Amino acid sequence: MSVLPLVFTSGWASGVNAYAVVLLLGVFGATGLSDDIPQTLQRPEVLVAAGILFLCEAVADKIPYVDSAWDSVHTVVRPLAGAWVGALLAGQSGSLSDVAAGLLGGSTALASHTVKAGARMAVNASPEPFSNVIVSLAEDLGVGGIVTFAMFHPGAAAIIAGALLLAGLTVLFFLVSRIRRFLRRRAQRREERRLTARTESPPW
Repeated sequence: MSVLPLVFTSGWASGVNAYAVVLLLGVFGATGLSDDIPQTLQRPEVLVAAGILFLCEAVADKIPYVDSAWDSVHTVVRPLAGAWVGALLAGQSGSLSDVAAGLLGGSTALASHTVKAGARMAVNASPEPFSNVIVSLAEDLGVGGIVTFAMFHPGAAAIIAGALLLAGLTVLFFLVSRIRRFLRRRAQRREERRLTARTESPPW
């Protein structure tokens, strides 16, 4: 069977939480639940690194403004992870070229990362911190559920991932005003810190 649906789904999930994807796929392969997982993802050092980074993201992702800073850093990491996982899955299957799978996984991860990062900016425009925790938990559970479902029903999982991506892009379009408010607030905070540092610096 073509590995295309699994590449697409893992790419979408990597844009939301790349470390969870690597960790889950590696565990599925190492425990023998799936024979389609490359040995590279099952290596102990890969699993340990993915687990540690997943825990770091689980904490950072629930703190207002820290989550957006984390997303900024991962603008490159998540698409690269999606491309890497896609290429590995294609190499294991042999039904799709590594380059095509890498491009598909990377571009899908970039699209879902854009939705995630934009949504977090909109959430951070709200003064209360609880929405960050709720959204982060929903993302973690969504990634875990979709990746697990993709192991047994890759076609259906790809359809769900595609629907979620399309819905996210649509919602993101309507959240533009809140994102702009977040960016203005962040710029204001930076300016306030700069002025505070200037006033507190000792005179020469």
